[in-house]
Amino acid sequence: MTGSSLRQRFLLALATGALLCAGSLQAAPVEGRDFTKLATPQTPQTQDRIEVIEFFSWGCPHCDRFHPLITPWAAKLPANVKFIRVPVSMGHQQWGQLVRTYYALEATGDLERLDSAVFDALHRQGLRLFDEPSITAWVASQGVNAGKFYTAFNSPEVSMRAQQAEQLSRDYQVQGIPKITVAGKYEVHANDFNQMLVNATQVIQLVMTEEN
Repeated sequence: MTGSSLRQRFLLALATGALLCAGSLQAAPVEGRDFTKLATPQTPQTQDRIEVIEFFSWGCPHCDRFHPLITPWAAKLPANVKFIRVPVSMGHQQWGQLVRTYYALEATGDLERLDSAVFDALHRQGLRLFDEPSITAWVASQGVNAGKFYTAFNSPEVSMRAQQAEQLSRDYQVQGIPKITVAGKYEVHANDFNQMLVNATQVIQLVMTEEN
């Protein structure tokens, strides 16, 4: 990694760490600009915490650029906030295989380790990980037990979770990704990814205020 890259990552970490504090110093989010209410509010899967969902796909170039920003941001969320990532296909059959890959890697315990690596393989190495044999061969090259992954990838549990993810994207009327929703009722908007995280922080604070 170059010195420039290290400096960029360091500055990004500082900016991300300041988000939660900065949110309280800025004006309240503006409905219609910074967020909108979902036409049909959804019941969060998490009842005891504020649920924040990121809808994304490893195959999405926008999600690839967003990933280095949202990952440290999510890691610093308060304990009363639950962050959930939901992989979706957006109607692309090839991305549907990535949805199954996400839940299969989660089942084998390799998701956190290979999360960023999948983005890199697709968007910087140009690998076409869009079918089970190619995906299995690649994860095996990354140290995953191929047999264990293959079993998980083709399991009823992964099929069910992939179907649930797609249904959730329909319930939330996901038209584009990455998309952030808060508490099952707010969708965050912004003109750039850094501002999206600032707005998301403020919407979380709005929900906290509503619940107090």
